[in-house]
Formats: sequence, structure tokens, C-alpha cells
Amino acid sequence: MRTLGTVAEAANFRLASPSPVVLVPTMGALHRGHAALIEAARSRAGQGGTVVVSIFVNPSQFGPSEDFSRYPRPLDDDLALCRALGADAVFSPAADEIYPPGDSTVVEETRLSSGLCGARRPGHFRGVCTVVAKLFQILRPDAAIFGEKDYQQLAVIRRMVRDLFFAVEIIGYPTVREADGLALSSRNRYLSPRERELAARFPAALLAAKALADAGESSADKILALARDGIARGTGREPQYVELVDADDLSPRAALDRPAVLAAAVLIGETRLIDNVRLDPPHAKI
Repeated sequence: MRTLGTVAEAANFRLASPSPVVLVPTMGALHRGHAALIEAARSRAGQGGTVVVSIFVNPSQFGPSEDFSRYPRPLDDDLALCRALGADAVFSPAADEIYPPGDSTVVEETRLSSGLCGARRPGHFRGVCTVVAKLFQILRPDAAIFGEKDYQQLAVIRRMVRDLFFAVEIIGYPTVREADGLALSSRNRYLSPRERELAARFPAALLAAKALADAGESSADKILALARDGIARGTGREPQYVELVDADDLSPRAALDRPAVLAAAVLIGETRLIDNVRLDPPHAKI
């Protein structure tokens, strides 16, 4: 496995790499969810293709009061995991390589990024789009894999790729969860034992709302009320948002009349958790 620390090394590696090249973009602090993405990339690339994992804690997607400075950076452990999973290279550049002095160009998607997490994290998705566009330009992957836990991020990147004609296939991978249902996240390590117990009640509330929809309920108000009440009672915290949105363009839905996503965020202690479940309209279940 090659470790690529500069843009020039990464670009040269790509020129010499057999296709298909499949990229797994991460911010490091890798866990079983990331491992599943790398394994999926290995399967997609095949034995003759190339898997590249990027590890970069992107400063431009963190707000002034967010956790950039304390975000975990266990690089040696991450490299060992990538090596064990058969990645061909890890691209781990310094921030001033990705954002050189005088850098003044950004990439921004303005529609899908405006609601959900985007409403509370101004500039976040501008930072995501900018860094992903740079990674695509440097590494020129044929495909890139993103987890569906960050569903809004996945939708925004798909829209960016469509609108800017990037020749990259975007692959979504199902959310990987702990045994009690909590979605795997690098930030879960911030939770105290008691907070971790409460956190498991977050996905449980979403699954209860999904069960209501699966039983035939199509009213967004009723589905959202059950989810919102379940999160608040289970975690002891009012959710930051709970919304039912179109699975494609993230527009709010008044009724479950087409494939949708029930998405939510809640702050437990000092840790912000996000999660989502896919919902199908009643007629799709017949």
C-alpha cells in the first residue's frame, strides 16, 4: 500500500494506476462503517483495479464553534486498517496542500444543501463540495463511495457531480450500525457511557416511525410527530430537526406518496448525531 502525502504524489499515482480507480473519501478515525466502504470499493474495483482512501480532516466544512481542533486523528491506526483491507493507496495531504496560500475558489451547491443540516451549519456543504471536487480533480476516480448515514451529503455530491459533469460514478452504501442500532460515526467516541445509552434510543425512534409508515400511514405530520416525540422522550433532548424529505431532491413531503427519507439530528451531551431511514409509500409495498 502506498501512502501519498502530497498532491503531486497522488496525481502521479493516479496516472500509473490501473482502472477502475475507486475512491473512498474519509476524514479518518476509521471504524467498521469505513471498513465496509473500503471493502465495497475493493469489490467494485476488482483485483485489477485500484482502491484509494483519502484521509483529510477538512477545515472548510467545520464551523467556528465546531470540533475541528479535537476531531480524532489516529493516522497510524487508520493506515493499518486500510492496509489490512487491501487498499492500494492512502492520500493524506496537509491542509496547505489542498488549500494553498491565497486559495479563493469554492464549489457550492445551493438547493439540496439549504435544509436539514445545512440550515444549522452554514458553509458546511460548501466546504464538502469544495474538498470533494478537489479530490476528484487530483485523483480522477472512476467511482467514489459514500455512506448513506450522511444522506444529505450523498445527495448534494450527486447533484454536484451531475451539474458539473464530473465523470465519476457516485455509489451510496447502506448505513452500518452497532448491535443496538446506533449508526457508526467517528464522533460516537465522544459519548460518555450514559450518553451512549441514550444515543441508542435515537435510531429506535426513527424505526418506530418507519414501522408506522410500513403499516400504511402516509401522513407526514403523523410520521414526524411519532419520530419527534420518540427522540425527545428517549434521549431527553429535543431534536434539532426531524423532516420527511424526497429521497432524490430532499424537498419536504406533506405525505408519503413517493420514496422519501426520514432524517433527524439531535445533540446528546456535546455530540451532534444524525441519522435517517428510507421510507416507501404504501402503494409500493403491495
